[in-house]
Amino acid sequence: MAPDPTTAQVTMTLAAFAATGATPRPSGETLEQQTKRIITGIDAQLSDPGLATQDAWELVWLALSAANANMAYLVRSTNGSNEFAVVARGTDADLTDVLEDLDVGTVVPFPESGSPKPITVSKGAMDAFQRVVKARSIASPSPNVTLAQALAIALKAAPASPQPTVYLTGHSLGGCIATMLAPYLQAQTLPKQPKFAVITFAAPTAGGQSFVDYFNSVPWIINERQNNAYDLVPHAWADLDTTAGWYPNPGPQATEEVKLLIGTISKRTKGNVYVQPGTLHPMNTGYTSLAKNLVNKTTQDFLGQVAFQHANSTYLDLVGAPAVPSPPVVTDVSPTFGAAGDTVTIHGKDFSQDSKVDFGRFACADRDTVIDPSGLKITTKVPTGTGVVHVRVTNTLGTSPAVAMGQFAYGGPAPVVVSAVSPTSGKVGTPVTISGSGFAQGATVHFKDKASESVKFVSTGQLTATAPGQLDDHQTVDITVTVGKATSPTSPDDEFTYTGR
Repeated sequence: MAPDPTTAQVTMTLAAFAATGATPRPSGETLEQQTKRIITGIDAQLSDPGLATQDAWELVWLALSAANANMAYLVRSTNGSNEFAVVARGTDADLTDVLEDLDVGTVVPFPESGSPKPITVSKGAMDAFQRVVKARSIASPSPNVTLAQALAIALKAAPASPQPTVYLTGHSLGGCIATMLAPYLQAQTLPKQPKFAVITFAAPTAGGQSFVDYFNSVPWIINERQNNAYDLVPHAWADLDTTAGWYPNPGPQATEEVKLLIGTISKRTKGNVYVQPGTLHPMNTGYTSLAKNLVNKTTQDFLGQVAFQHANSTYLDLVGAPAVPSPPVVTDVSPTFGAAGDTVTIHGKDFSQDSKVDFGRFACADRDTVIDPSGLKITTKVPTGTGVVHVRVTNTLGTSPAVAMGQFAYGGPAPVVVSAVSPTSGKVGTPVTISGSGFAQGATVHFKDKASESVKFVSTGQLTATAPGQLDDHQTVDITVTVGKATSPTSPDDEFTYTGR
């Protein structure tokens, strides 16, 4: 980390902090409890001298909107530079859900912009903007005030010199919201007449030409959008169709299913023409940053690559900023089936001493939970529950993603999961070792829809099977295992590429 981090490094780090605690704990959490957990997590990251923010900022205000739809926070510098940053976060959901749910088929007026002429934005962006500007903090610091009120209070208390600077930033939909917050806040009557700067990351656009013309006419000291050249999201909604031609060698190429999905989402604009504001600063133009394990021509690999290219961690790497601390990760649980009261070991990483464990919607008792000092293992007792559930771990930084190997089945049988295959490519007849869990004698193995004629049971975690012939012997297929009525879900981890006969 350079002694003097760049503006892009600092603002992208602040944007990444906005993902802290983005979803409520699976077993339940009030908006106030979640807000306090997010504040604790962001405070801890702000005080980390090893990050691009260098322990030079402090939290002034933070609010979650109703139903956790959006979040924004305000920080001020503590190093005498008299700088402030307003950071926005959008919904935390699957990328395709974000693109499908944002209402871009309707445009509405945006009078809050301060523009002397009427300008319009998408209804979805307007809804998100209004949720942010109306939200009031329900916890310290600065409780029960809106963002505009909190900024005015903070500026009033700030020194007159140097002239205050307010940065507006955010990643993804948070960046889209930031481009609306920027003219709105600049149109307010604020103490000390601050300068304003806008720098967004991976943001879809909020409006059309009228919005962009006004936005770009405002005297920002910075007006730029930092985009990964191979991130699909910033192309919404200006030119989303162009992404159907991705990705260049080594891939993955878009499948017909992906092209249909992109085309369907693009039509949601219903003819409305959207334009991106600001000066574009492209990164990764040579496609040198990619998830090398997600290059097969499958829908799952394409969507997985899209998620990688859009991730906060990828953007931090592209701007040269240190990675921010990660939420917990669960890799597997053992055993994978049993009853309430049984002892289960959870393996993963980044488990902290304040971690809480949930089996689906049911919480494990803290008195029954032992967190190994290594942060790699938790031992706990199974709470009451039914069916097959995901075991997840939550701390002040967030909740572990649901993973197939992290499932637990009440009463059994064990969930059937394929976690790896080796080799991942070969000719018809190639012996393939299949790793996972829930395997049993009599298991059947399919390569796509063709059953392997030679399956050998090795253990509950391993099988071997030979690759059967296919109509197309140059394709990538999913390998699935069936035990009784249970079949393993598909994922990029189970893919096998045929190289001929």
